Amino acid sequence: MRVPLSWLREYVEVAADATPEDVLASFVSVGFEEEDIHRFEISGPVVVGRVLELTPEPQKNGKTINWCQVDVGEANGGVRGIVCGAHNFTVGDKVVVTLPGSVLPGPFPIAARKTYGHVSDGMIASARELGLGDEHDGIIVLSTLGLDPEVGTDAIELLHLDDVAVEINVTPDRGYAFSLRGVAREYSHATGAAFRDPAERDFSELQPGSGFSISVDDRNPIRGNVGAREFVARVVRDVDPSRPTPPWMIARLGLAGMRSLGVLIDITNYVMLELGNPIHGYDLDRLQGGIVVRRAQEGERMTTLDGHDRALHVEDLLITDGSGPIGLAGVMGGGTTEMSSTTRNVLIEAATFDPVTIARTARRHKLPSEASKRFERGVDPLIPFVAARRVADLMVELAGGTLTEEGGALFTKVEIAGIDLPRGFTQGVVGVDYSDDEIVGALEMIGAEVTANDGGWFVIPPSWRPDLTDKWTLVEEVARIHGLDRIPSVLPTPPSGRGYTVLQQGRKRVADALAAAGFVETPAFPFTTEEQNDLHGSATGEHLPSIRLANALDGQVPFLRRSLIPGLLQIAHRNISRGLVDLAVFETGVVFAPEAGVTYGTDFIPPLGQRPSDETLAHLNASIPPQPRHLAVLLTGNITPRQPGRSAEHVEVSDALDAVRVIGVAAGVDIDVAQTQRAALHPGRAGVLSVRGEDVGYVGELHPQVSADADLPGRVMVLELDLDRVLTLAGERVVAASLSTFPAATQDVSLVVDAGVPASEVRAALIEGAGELLESATLVDDYRGEGVGEGRKSLSFALRFRASDRTLTAAEATEAKLAGVAVTAERFGAGIRD
Repeated sequence: MRVPLSWLREYVEVAADATPEDVLASFVSVGFEEEDIHRFEISGPVVVGRVLELTPEPQKNGKTINWCQVDVGEANGGVRGIVCGAHNFTVGDKVVVTLPGSVLPGPFPIAARKTYGHVSDGMIASARELGLGDEHDGIIVLSTLGLDPEVGTDAIELLHLDDVAVEINVTPDRGYAFSLRGVAREYSHATGAAFRDPAERDFSELQPGSGFSISVDDRNPIRGNVGAREFVARVVRDVDPSRPTPPWMIARLGLAGMRSLGVLIDITNYVMLELGNPIHGYDLDRLQGGIVVRRAQEGERMTTLDGHDRALHVEDLLITDGSGPIGLAGVMGGGTTEMSSTTRNVLIEAATFDPVTIARTARRHKLPSEASKRFERGVDPLIPFVAARRVADLMVELAGGTLTEEGGALFTKVEIAGIDLPRGFTQGVVGVDYSDDEIVGALEMIGAEVTANDGGWFVIPPSWRPDLTDKWTLVEEVARIHGLDRIPSVLPTPPSGRGYTVLQQGRKRVADALAAAGFVETPAFPFTTEEQNDLHGSATGEHLPSIRLANALDGQVPFLRRSLIPGLLQIAHRNISRGLVDLAVFETGVVFAPEAGVTYGTDFIPPLGQRPSDETLAHLNASIPPQPRHLAVLLTGNITPRQPGRSAEHVEVSDALDAVRVIGVAAGVDIDVAQTQRAALHPGRAGVLSVRGEDVGYVGELHPQVSADADLPGRVMVLELDLDRVLTLAGERVVAASLSTFPAATQDVSLVVDAGVPASEVRAALIEGAGELLESATLVDDYRGEGVGEGRKSLSFALRFRASDRTLTAAEATEAKLAGVAVTAERFGAGIRD
C-alpha cells in the first residue's frame, strides 16, 4: 500500500518535520514491513509560463516545430525562446516550463541547447515528462486543469509534485490497511496522534433513496455464504466527464500507483483508496432495468472492461441487468455499461461481497484487480453507504453533477461474534506482564468494545477487523500495540534425548558420503507425467496408479512422481544445455506410490488451535498415499577428464556400482547386485539391488531411446533405491568392522560357468564356501571366447584372505579358496579354468 503523506495528514496528525523515514518507522513499530519511498523525482526551476508568440516552422524531415516566446516572469529571466514540437496550445495559454537546471524523472536534466536552428532555453512539459501520467501527445495547458496561476509561479507546488508517498507491505490478514482510513488509524496507534475517521457521518446523510430495483438471487452460495450481503446504489445526474481531474487528485493517485483515467473513474479510485471499499460506476443511460446479483449460468459469457470475452463459471458472481451480465462482481466491470466521455448520468455501486467467491473468480479468470485484492481480504460491512455518498459528493463537486433521491439498497444486519479473553491469558502467551489497563487500552484503541466479566473480558472486535476471530488474535493485537520490542528474547531449552531419528541420521550419512565422493545433490520438483511414472516406476513399463494434482502449477506435468529419475533427467538436460556435460548428481526425496484400487483424499479438516487426536491423525494419514523416501544417482559424460598423458574416461556401469558401494557403506549394509531387465534400462546392462534377499532398487545404463527422448547425448548411468527401506534393514546400530593387524594373503581364481549364470551369484557362492577367512572377493574379468567353449564364460576373482589372530599360510588360503570353488561347482557346475 502506497500512502501519500499529504493525504495521510488529512486523517491523522503527522508532525510537520516528520520525514518519510520517520513515518515508515512508525508503521514498522505496529507490525508493518517497510517497502519503499516514492517521489516524483523532479526538481526546479519548474514554473508557470505564458506563451507570447508561436511561430510554426516546417522542417526538411516533414515535421513542424513551434518557435515560441514564453514569459516565465521577471524573477526567472523574463521572456525565453523555446522550441516545442507539440501543437495543442496557442498564444496566451499558460503552460509548465522546465528551465535550464531543472531535472525531470528519468533522470532527465534540462539545459539550454541548440536545436532546429534555435537555442531552446528550456522546455515546455507534457504530463508524462512530469511523471503525472502517460499522456505525451501534447503539453499541459493549465486552463484545461482548471488552473489560472500567476506567471512565474512554482509549478512543482502548484501541481503537487512535491508530495511523497511511503509504501508498506500489507499482510493478507490485514485488508483494512489497503486504505488511507486504515493506515491513518495504525499511524495513530503507533504515535498517539489524533485520528479523524473519514467514515464518521450522520447516517441520515447516507440514505440512498429509492426507485431503483436491486435484488440478490444467489441459488448456489459457496459454503452457505450469500454472494452479496450489502449493495448500495446512488444516482448522480448531469455530470460533465470532460471536466479535468484536479492536480491534487492526479498527484495522489499517481503516488498511490494509479494513473488518471478521467474525472469520473478517478473519483471512484480515489474513494476506494481512501475508505477501502471498491466502487463501480455505471453509465445509467446504458442500463436496462434494475440490477440483479446472481451466479453465472452454464455456458454464459461476458466482455470485461479489458476487452476480453470470458467464459463464465457457475461459481462466478455477476452483476446483471435486463441485458445480462454487466460485471464480474468485485473483480471487474463489463464493457457495455462503462462510464465514458459521453456519460451524463451515473449509477454508483458500493457493496460487500463474499471473500471466497471473489478470490476464486479472480484466480479462475487470472484477473487480479485492486477491487478483488480488497474484497477477498474482507471489506468493512459498515462502509458501503459512506463510500457511495462520498463518491456522489465528489462527482457533484468535481464533475458538476446533481445528487438525486434515486437509488436503492440491500440491507443485512451486521453481527460480529464476541470473544472471551481470560484474565492472565495474554501474559501467559506473550511472556510480558501487561497490566489490565494496558490490555483493555490496546483493544479499545483498535476499535474493539471491551466489557469486563468474572473471568476476564468479553471483546467485540471492530467491523473492519475480520481477522480478529479468537483470543489468540486478540493477544497479538495487545503485543503489537504495546510494542514487539517488549517481548523478551529467550532461547528455549531443548529437552534432553532429542535429536535426529535413526532414519534421519542414516539419510544424513548417506548424503554426506555421496557428497564426499564427488556427487552433487540436486533437488528437483516432484511433478512429472503419467508416462514417466509408468516408465521409471515399474520394471516392465506397465501402467501404475499415479496421483494427479487438482491445481497443478504446470498443466504439462500434473502428476506427483513415483520415481526420482525423471527429475534428474531434467536437471541433466538443463546443465548440458549450459555447457556442463560431465555430471555426477543425486537426490534424496519422497516419491508418491498410491496403491491400485485405493481412493485417497478427505474432505475432513480438523479444527485449528488444538492437537489432533491419534484417531484423527490416523484418518489423515490413511487419506494420503505411501510416500517412501528414495535415493537416485545419475552420471553422464566423463568420470575422469582428459589430462596430459591420459585420455578421458567415460562413465560406465561400474561407476554407478561404485556409488552403490558408497551408499551401502554409509548405510551399514551389504547391497547385492544381480542382473535384471528394466524397460527404462539398456538390455544386459541393468541390475537389481537387494539387501538380505529383499529387492530395494536398481542400477544400470539408461536405454539409448530413453536418453534420446530426454535430449541427453552419450551414455547415462542411473541408480535408484528405497533409502528408507535400506536403512530399516540396516537396523538402528551400525557397527564398524574391526581391523586386523596381520598381513593379508591374496590369491586369484578363474571359474568357468554357463554364460547365463549371473556373476553376482557365483561370487556369493564363492564367499559362502570360503568362510570367515575370506575378507573380499572382487570380480576382475569376464572373458568369453576362444578357450572357454560356446555358451560359457570365465569369471576371474581377486581374493583376499586374512585372519584376526595370526598370519595365514599359503596352504590355509588355498584351502579356503578351494572350499569356495567347491560350492560354486555344486551350484553352477563351475570349474577352475586351466
